[in-house]
Amino acid sequence: MTFCRLVGAEPYITVNSGQGNETLAAEEVEYVNGPADSPMGRLRSQNGHPEPFGCRFWSIGNEMYGDWQLGHMPLKDYVLRHNRFAQAMKAKDPSIKLVGVGAIGSWSEGMLKACADYLDFISEHFYVGEQPGLLTHVFQVPRAIRRIAEAHRYYRKTIPELKGKNIRIALDEWNYWYGPYIYGELGTQYFLKDALGIAAGLHEYYRQAGIIYMANYAQTVNVIGAIKTSKTEAVFDTTGLVLKLYRNEFGTIPVKISGQPEPLDIMAAWKEDGKTLTLAVVNATGETQKLSLNIKNFPLAKVEKIFRITGSNENSCNVPGREPEVKIEEIQENFRPEKLTVPPLSITLYQFRRK
Repeated sequence: MTFCRLVGAEPYITVNSGQGNETLAAEEVEYVNGPADSPMGRLRSQNGHPEPFGCRFWSIGNEMYGDWQLGHMPLKDYVLRHNRFAQAMKAKDPSIKLVGVGAIGSWSEGMLKACADYLDFISEHFYVGEQPGLLTHVFQVPRAIRRIAEAHRYYRKTIPELKGKNIRIALDEWNYWYGPYIYGELGTQYFLKDALGIAAGLHEYYRQAGIIYMANYAQTVNVIGAIKTSKTEAVFDTTGLVLKLYRNEFGTIPVKISGQPEPLDIMAAWKEDGKTLTLAVVNATGETQKLSLNIKNFPLAKVEKIFRITGSNENSCNVPGREPEVKIEEIQENFRPEKLTVPPLSITLYQFRRK
């Protein structure tokens, strides 16, 4: 919890719905969020934190459909378990938001039918591997996101229990997952081609923001993470650079884009100041691409900044202790919206100021 506060992240806790039980889950909620004079709040105070942490988001279990999870069980049994957990946890703090375990297909459908009154969001996960052909490798990420979003739009139309409800998706695990484990357990190396896919994925999340509430890249350090370390060094992996750039420089309010010129992937968003429009272009080809840009109802004062992530080839990578092959660079170039030139294997982010 302290780490979340230090880095400005929203905490999100998963309780053990496999080998745990609803009493333990409720006590955990009370420990984290309960008043200092509650039984578990007193324990928290004794441990040096008299003030409640105020964690809003709680997931009941993780991937309980899978036999790799301790305590996994058939759906018909799990939906009853979920509902018991939800009631016990909400009794301790009615303000918390509960995320149920989902997996598109029969599991998600069953959860939505049986648990619609006992969850605020439903979780989905996806991982993709290495695919032959750069465009196929890159665009499998946005396609997976779109497939999940479209499935849940279909559920809203066909599951009576969802009428009048707005149960959005918590896509709380997603990433590439392939290659040898060279950074410890599950510690894969990522490449420029993976960074292009993560950027295209972020664009798709913006497009699907009406039904996807949160999207949490898995994971942070080593494993399949955004940061890779040795015993003495650390570096942003290529995918981590994308997350860093978009978090720091891209807007948060999606803007409608029309006329997506293949093979480019384009997304735009307003910054919260209402004065800065950001535009990102992913070129997942080995060739320079041309783009004609028409921004309506937005008199441009100037291009304030241009950022770019690229490398010498699709397998460029960053290794701890070595000079990074892939970087975020702020660049200076002649901007002509009617004749935009986008270099190969690149993610380019433009920031415009309103007049």
